[in-house]
This record gives sequence, C-alpha cells and structure tokens, in this order.
Amino acid sequence: MAGKRFGPFAALVSAVVVFTVCAVTPAFAGDLTASKATSRWLAAQLSPDGTLQNPLGGALPDHGLMIDTLFAMYASGDGALAAPIVEYLDHHATDYYTWDGLVPGQGYDAIITGGAAAKVLVAAEIAGRDPRSFGGHDMVAETLGTIARSGVDKGRVSDYSKNPDFQDFVSNNANMFGQALAVIGLAGAGLTDRLAIDTMLKQQCSEGYFRIFFGLIATTGTGDQVTPDGHRISTCDEGKALDQSAPDGDTTGIALSAMLAARDAGAADLDAPITRTVRWLKAHQTASGGWGGGVGTEAPNTNSTGLILQALADAGCADAATASGTAFLESAEATAADAGTRLGDQLGAIAYTPAEYAAARTNGISGLDTWIRASAQAALGLSGTGFHDLTLGHTGAPTQPDPGCSLAAPPPPTGEKPPAAGNPAATPPVSKKAGTPAVRPGSPRGTVVVPADAPAQVTGPTPADRLGSYLASRLADGDHVEVTQDGKTFVDYDLTADLVLALHTLGQQPDATDRASRFLLSPDSIKAYAHGAPYEQGQAAYAEPLAKLDVIAHFAADPAAGRLDADLAALRTASGGFTDTGAFADTTGSLRRHAWATVATTIAGPAETAIGTLAAHQCADGLFPPVLTEKPCATGDVAATAAAIEALNAKRRDPAAVETGNVPPPGWSAGHRRALESAAAALAARTGPDGTVAGPDGQPDPVLTAAAARGFGSAGLDASRAAQALGALVLADGGFPKTPGGPSDPGASITTASGLAGRSWLDADGSPLTTAVRLPLAPPLAAAAGSGVVPVPSAVHNSALWLAFRLSGAALVLAFALAAGLRHLITRTPRTRG
Repeated sequence: MAGKRFGPFAALVSAVVVFTVCAVTPAFAGDLTASKATSRWLAAQLSPDGTLQNPLGGALPDHGLMIDTLFAMYASGDGALAAPIVEYLDHHATDYYTWDGLVPGQGYDAIITGGAAAKVLVAAEIAGRDPRSFGGHDMVAETLGTIARSGVDKGRVSDYSKNPDFQDFVSNNANMFGQALAVIGLAGAGLTDRLAIDTMLKQQCSEGYFRIFFGLIATTGTGDQVTPDGHRISTCDEGKALDQSAPDGDTTGIALSAMLAARDAGAADLDAPITRTVRWLKAHQTASGGWGGGVGTEAPNTNSTGLILQALADAGCADAATASGTAFLESAEATAADAGTRLGDQLGAIAYTPAEYAAARTNGISGLDTWIRASAQAALGLSGTGFHDLTLGHTGAPTQPDPGCSLAAPPPPTGEKPPAAGNPAATPPVSKKAGTPAVRPGSPRGTVVVPADAPAQVTGPTPADRLGSYLASRLADGDHVEVTQDGKTFVDYDLTADLVLALHTLGQQPDATDRASRFLLSPDSIKAYAHGAPYEQGQAAYAEPLAKLDVIAHFAADPAAGRLDADLAALRTASGGFTDTGAFADTTGSLRRHAWATVATTIAGPAETAIGTLAAHQCADGLFPPVLTEKPCATGDVAATAAAIEALNAKRRDPAAVETGNVPPPGWSAGHRRALESAAAALAARTGPDGTVAGPDGQPDPVLTAAAARGFGSAGLDASRAAQALGALVLADGGFPKTPGGPSDPGASITTASGLAGRSWLDADGSPLTTAVRLPLAPPLAAAAGSGVVPVPSAVHNSALWLAFRLSGAALVLAFALAAGLRHLITRTPRTRG
C-alpha cells in the first residue's frame, strides 16, 4: 500500500525493472554484423566482475541493465561475452529479485519483486542454464509464485512477501513488463499459465496497443477481486476514461513477444490479439522508420525501436516496416565510417536517437548510461532473433523471413474463436451427444454420471481452484453433464448450463467453460434444451432455458445470442410475465424461472415491467417465495431471494458508462428500491455472525450459505465471511456435500460456486451484465434535498454498518461482525507512472 514502510526500497526495485527491461527477435535478416559490433562495445563497458553501475547510485549494480546486455550478446551470437554477467547473477540474483540486497541478512529475501524474478528466469534460459536451479534457486517456481491466484491482483505477476509479517511492507508495483517477461520465461520452460496470459490480454486496448500500468476502477461488483472501497483492476479500454491507458510502444512490443512465445508453447486463442498488435505497431511507425515508447518517450528512439522491431520480426514480418526500422537503428550506430571523429574509438555504440549520434561525432558520448541502454535494446532489433528463440537456445541465427507477417493470422469471423496455432487438439469438436434427449420434462432430474477419469482427490492453491477442477471433471466428453434415470443415460442440459455459469463465477477452467458453452450453443442442443426436442411435437419454447443459453451466448460472444434474444422476447407478456409455449411448458409460476428471464431480458435494456411483477410477490419478511402466486406470503425462501436480488440489481454492462455507486439508475421505481433493500436485509437476518446460514438441523448448510452469499454479492454487499466459511468445507475431491457430512454432490457444488467466489456471475469477467448499485442506496434526490442529506459514492459507506441501522437482534450482531471483517481486507494500489 502507498505510504507503507520501506516504500522507497520498493520504488527503487520497481524503477530498475521499469527502466531497463528489453527484448529480443526472430524471423527477418536484420543486421547481425551491426549487432555483433554493439555486443563487443557493450562488453567493453562491463566492470571485470560483469557489473554495470546503477545510475540511481547505491551499493548495488544495475542488475536489470546487465540482463539487457546479456540478452543483446546472446542475440548476436556472442554469448561468451556475457559470461561475467552470468557468473555474477549466479551468486547475486537474489540481490535483484528480492529485497535481500537492499536490507541484507534481515530476512527480506522473503520479499519478491515479480518483474525482476521473471527477468532472471528469462536470463537463465537464454544463458543456457537450468532455470530450475540457477544459483541454487528454482526461477520457474519463483516466477509462478509471483502470479496472484486470488484477490484484487488475481492473475498479475506481483510483488509479494512469502513471510506474512512483511506483507504490509509491500506495495504491488508490478507492471506489464514483468507480466510479459513471466509469460516469456514460462513459455521457455514449456509452460503456459492461462491466468497470467488472460490478465495480460486484458491490458490490450481495442485499438491493439497495450498500456504499461495496471489501474483501478470503481465497481458495484463484489468478491475477492474487489477492494473494500469498491474498486477492481480495470481493463485497458475501461481505463481510458480515467487517463490510465495511454498507448505504450515498448509495452506493446514486449507483450507481442510474450503472446508469440505463449502461442508457440501451445497457448490457444492468441491469433486475434497478435494480429491487432502487429497492425497497431505497423500503423504507428514514424516516417523515419523508428518508433516511440510511452508517455515521456513518444518521439522515435532506438531503445523503443529495437524492442518493437524484434517483436515484429518474431511475428514473421520481413517487409518494408522491418527494413526501415533496421535502417533507423543503423543510422544511430558508430561504425568504421566514424574514424577521425569523437566516436572513432566507440565502434558499435548506439545513441538514443540519430540526432544524438550526429552530435556525438563532434562532442563525444554524453550520458554513457543512456547509450548503454539504447545499445542493449537496439542490438536486439538488429539481431533478428526473438525472445522465444533465445530462451530455446536459438541465438545469432535468424530464421527464414516470412513476408507479410503471415504468422500473425487474420482475425476470425465475428463470433468465432480463433484456432490454436499448430495445436488442433486445443479446440476439440463438440460431443456427438449434442441434441440427444434430456430427461423427459417434468420428470425427476436423475443421478449425475461421474466420468471414469474424475479424480478422487484434487489439489490447488485455493478452494476456488479445487472446486473448479471438480466441476470440470464432471463433464462427460469434456463438455456436458450426463444423468441416469431408469437405467438410461441422458444429457442434463440445465445442469451443464449451471455448471458453465459456476465456472464463470469462479473464474476457473476457461477451456472447460469454452467447451461446455460450445456444446450448449450448438443448434441441436438448443433445440433439445430450449425447445423440447424430441418430446414436443409442435412449436415450443421455454423461458428459463432460453434465458440461460442467452447469457452463456453473450459470455462467449456467440452469434446464437441474437436468435436467443428474439426467442425469449417472444415469450414476454404485457403484464411483465413470461409464458412458455408447448405441451411441456412450465406453468408452475417458478420465481427462479421469472428471475432468469428477467435477467436475460435486461441484456437488451431495462426490464422494469418484469421487475414490477417480481417485486409484487415479495413476502412480508422481505424474502421471496419459490413460486409466484396470487396469495400474500408471510415468509420466503433464501435461494429464491438470492435469485430475485440478482434480477433486481442487474444492468447491462457498458464499459463506457460511469458507474453510479449507490445511486440507482434512472427509471428505478420506489418499489424497485424497496424490494432490493428489504430483500438484502432479510437475507442478513437469516445469516449467522460467521456468514453461514443454518439448515433444518441447525448446522451450517453450504447450499443455503452460498445462496445468501450470492444474494449479498448481487446487492454489492460484502460476502467474504461466507466465502471463508465455505472454503473450509471443500471436500478432498474439490466438491461440496448436499448435506453436512455427506459426499460431494454436483448440484450442490455448482450452487456453492457463487458463495465460494463471494460474488454473482453478474460480476464475472466477460459477463454481459453487472450489478447496478452497491447497497446502501443513497436517499432519493427529492428526499435528500429536503433533509440536507447528499447522496455520496458507495465507497464511503460501510455496507455492513448500513444493515445495522435497519436490523435488530441477531442481525445487528451480524452487521457489526461483518464490519469487523472488512478491516482485515487489504487493497494494493497499482503504481502510477512517475
């Protein structure tokens, strides 16, 4: 956190990472002779022990620049020149990627700087050393350990402490350079960490460029990825309105190298972002042939050009762009033609700009550190060898040019996922079971078939990881749930849909989520699930299946969404209800069905008429009944109430919209407000101080607890206590029991996902919807004007304390318990450029 002890040390370490990270290339001829000359000049700048002086001063050398120099030497085929650097790192790497060098012998080697650890991993690989035993350290494990698996920074290559006592000293200053280097280093070890890759991709703006720094944005969502004051990490596009997402050429170049390395290592779905990146870079090359960096370095320079040029070459570009980029670098290099000038004895040195080179011919080198940095990075662009080739030991030998960047395949048609390059198995076909019958409508669900290869025990760093593994292992053929009834096997489309949404909520198992989504959205599956085939003899359509499929289609950006939107809209009535058609239509009046249809309808816009129908059926105690009837109800059901809150507080996701915090959107009626507030208060009254809800036997019930947590999350309230309590109940196979003490149950495990995540699927990545407000709601404007109360952003409210003023007895105890729990949450603010 900003202002914590040892902040200057963290800033120093991060500055070294930010200002010295570089890159390397493949696929075009380059100018290897010029690159070799630069490597020899760089070798002459090293101290005998292989170090370079840190321009910031202090006892430590500039480790980051030393590694950049190592990269350049290996890229030119002169790795022997880097031997002193490798020898030094072999004994002193921890001085760079931990705080031990800053505060020796005091246990601060437990504090890890994520970007530096990743850079050491890449250096070990390029130097041909065992990355799992470099100087006695497993740099693969160290780098994997920096990737946050939960919390606000989930997916980020982060600065952190292995010793909990030191965690408060650490600000997470990690940026996109470290993120990209980690992806490159892991790819060099044959690994692809999908979480780290996906987090990197979120920092790409729609134009194709990447930003350098992570940023925070206010949100009405909940869960462990939201700070106590209601913020989460923004995407690149979301950060534009907050001035967080300036284009950065250097970051875009290193990110392109990372995507190419990950794709070569087997990661899927990277062709489209690679293509966008290549197009943006080529469109932003200046007439001089050079590229600029980010804020403060926008003018074309050799440092940025070297990094970008090697990345474009890595993408297969051997065209006018790479040729003019090479010429730009050559125009700033001291050569034999400079004999008789002040650069006559500096053969191979490269200036930051051609203009500085021209001046140095008369005045000599000024600012040696700048020349070393420019030379190290420019040499990479001249070498024609890329990062991934270097990590695999392919140095100093450019691969065959590939005119036109054909490695960067064109984007797929709208709505289609790009195939994984060189890995057809990464996109397996939909199971042949798609479209086969479900259990006859109106019959009991049946018993879930556990696939033969489902593990009896799973491992994972968090309960969410283990539950995700459990759910994915219940998919037959990897893409659907099957059940047995009366000795026959059927596809359970509804449970498959619930499982997909559970995985979205958890943020786990993206490949399984994608496969199951494609199964459900195949035309035959839609006919079976939403239209009753083969049981219906005429036209039929069911609201709840259509709603779930519609949500899943929007998550997947599948073209089926348009047709599903229309089919669901056709079932709406003027009174705000939804009427199924067909012989097996659902006429029970299920609240869950109405809530699902209302939520999906909201994707197209506000559904206030349907909301009014829902609110009219709220029970006297604030809960909602499982069935909508004309009779008033005294008390309702926890699970039904959670579904109702989700519908009451859903709104269409719009990245360009400003979030309103605790101010209801225009068009909300007073009844809409009251229904949401009283439902949340009623759930709180049913919840114990530990965040759990008791079952009929008085023991914590995981299904009811998860339902309440889903409701809290959907209302923008803290559900962390329920998530913690549920995390302790995960069984060895990763699942949850239907009743305390029982075996894992797939249905109960799916239901429990939202509680374990501490949020609704509304706030999952890629959701077409989001929560509209965070409780407590601000007073209506008219009331506020009359009372002197001014509506304020939700971040200044404590949601748990708000409940305390509206509840009494046990609920009051709960409210203060929740308030106490909020104090234990820590938010880490991404660094701003400075």
